[in-house]
Parts: sequence; C-alpha cells; structure tokens
Amino acid sequence: MLHVTSYLPAGTPSSNPIDRVVLPHDLRHLRRKLLHLENGEMVMLDLKEPVLFANGDLLVREDGELIEIVAADEKLFEIRPRDRRHLIELAWHLGNRHLPAQIEEERILILRDHVIRSMLEGLGATVAEVSEPFQPARGAYHSHGSHSHGHGNDHDHGHGHDHHSHD
Repeated sequence: MLHVTSYLPAGTPSSNPIDRVVLPHDLRHLRRKLLHLENGEMVMLDLKEPVLFANGDLLVREDGELIEIVAADEKLFEIRPRDRRHLIELAWHLGNRHLPAQIEEERILILRDHVIRSMLEGLGATVAEVSEPFQPARGAYHSHGSHSHGHGNDHDHGHGHDHHSHD
C-alpha cells in the first residue's frame, strides 16, 4: 500500500491526478487515515498535522502520483434571502449558532436541520432541499489547515452563545 505524506492546494499547477477520493465535508479534516479511492485501491494518508481539505486539493503519493480530493454531494438546505442585506442577517444568525455554512453571493448552504429551517423561514428566507458538494467557510479561528478555535475549549458548544464572548 502506498502512502501520502504531502498535499497540494486546489488550483496548484500540476499533472493530472490518477485517481480520486470522494469525501463529505466532515470527513475532509484529516491527518492519518486509510483512504479508499474510486478505483478500489487504498492509500494511507499520514501527515504531520491535521488538514482541512477542500474540493480539488491534491494528495501526493510517495511515488509522486496525485490523487484528487472531491467533495461529495450532501443533503443540504439552500437558503435564499430577499436581498443582500437579508443574506447578511441570515448569515449572522447561522454564525451565531456556530453552524457550518457555505456563503455565496445569492444564497447560503447549510446541512439539513429542521429546527434551523423553521427559524430561517420565520426570518423570511426561502429554504429548499438540495443535494450538492458542501464547502463551508472556514472559521475565524482556522489556521494552517488545522481545526482550532484559538481559545480554551472548555465552553459548551450548544446553540446559545449569548452568554460569552470570543474576544
């Protein structure tokens, strides 16, 4: 079995990948893992630090061949605002709940959560079920490919965060 010990970010000029690994967003935060490729082969990913991979990132095998990371289709809610100001307000509400969100110019994508759907519809958003790749925005405390909040993790990660500040 071949090993992967390095990677290239999406958009790096390179030769064509020889295979792909398709992963949902919550399985793209990796350091060491056996990966099953589309062609049925396996590779051992063994990086020095955890990396949050994006769609199009390339894994470099020990023989120099490349494997493309592909974001899997996921069951999402597509949130459509009335206008841009409304989009900002909706994004604020989602961020206040620490929900992963893919924020685009005309819409927001989130993982399906019917409680959140009700809240968004109550705020005037149009919410539809879609299935497509999900690439949520990396958080403010994200750095160097790792998943870190940058502060003590001794607080509750429930949805109500009005009781403390992240300053």
